[in-house]
Amino acid sequence: MNVRYFSLLTLVSMLWGQNIIATIEHEPIGEQSSLVKSKTYDDVYWVSNDSGDDPVIFPLNGKGEIIIPGFLKKHYIEENTDPYPGVDILGAVHSDWETMALLNDTLIIGDVGNNGNARRDLGIYLIPEPNPFDVYATRPLGWYPVRFEDQDKYPPDEWEYDCEAIFTFQGKIYFLTKHRADQHISKPAPATKLYRMDTRHTDRTNVLKLINRKENLGGWVTAADIAPDESAMVMLAQNPLASTIWYFPRPKVGDDFLAEKPKRFNLVKADQAEGICFKDQNTLIVSNEQRQWFEISLKDFSK
Repeated sequence: MNVRYFSLLTLVSMLWGQNIIATIEHEPIGEQSSLVKSKTYDDVYWVSNDSGDDPVIFPLNGKGEIIIPGFLKKHYIEENTDPYPGVDILGAVHSDWETMALLNDTLIIGDVGNNGNARRDLGIYLIPEPNPFDVYATRPLGWYPVRFEDQDKYPPDEWEYDCEAIFTFQGKIYFLTKHRADQHISKPAPATKLYRMDTRHTDRTNVLKLINRKENLGGWVTAADIAPDESAMVMLAQNPLASTIWYFPRPKVGDDFLAEKPKRFNLVKADQAEGICFKDQNTLIVSNEQRQWFEISLKDFSK
């Protein structure tokens, strides 16, 4: 990247309350489409590439640097071989991994990208979170197929069944959909629907329960996360000019986050922003496919 351009972009971002804290340089991470912070290992973040990659995930530290098991560092660093390929998920298939989440020490990978809204093989992997300092491959607990309860055609008349955002709350897994206008694969519709996964079958499809719908989000939904104490859910609505982060407080009763009055933060020139996670209770990190990480404080959100 041009140094002058980078400096100008950094200055503009800081003035708007979004600091660029890292640029991912690890070559195999070409299209980071998800971001989640470990609850088990200090200063560990997991990312995955978009569709078309091997079934691997990448551990990074808070500076955006790849984490390599100690016994492999000589091979990948000192001997200057090919770059570390990431943690292999043995037996998994990488169709369109658009989102990840954590349920305590279990990592959830969502193979739920569905650009044409025609897939009938959507689902999630549940994986005991591997120790990135000592492990380079692991196996999933299982594959859990899912479908949206209100989709009965593939593709449907309304293209509202892509998904790039999952989060967990009170032990359950939730899905937020990404919508397209007029059955056009690259034309956003600024709305989403919230679903809950009530079952965990591995031998038949888990039907996702529709909870609510939200309009006028300013972009299509590409990421979400739950606060460490589950006091709020944040959702990223991506727009190349000014994406929006929505902060929904925890409902007083039930789990309908979309029914709550949200706060918002406008991301200026964040390009294709597709990942979001809580760094801590009061700070967020947003990632984009242009290899940048932005840091945003919740105190900068407007009501």
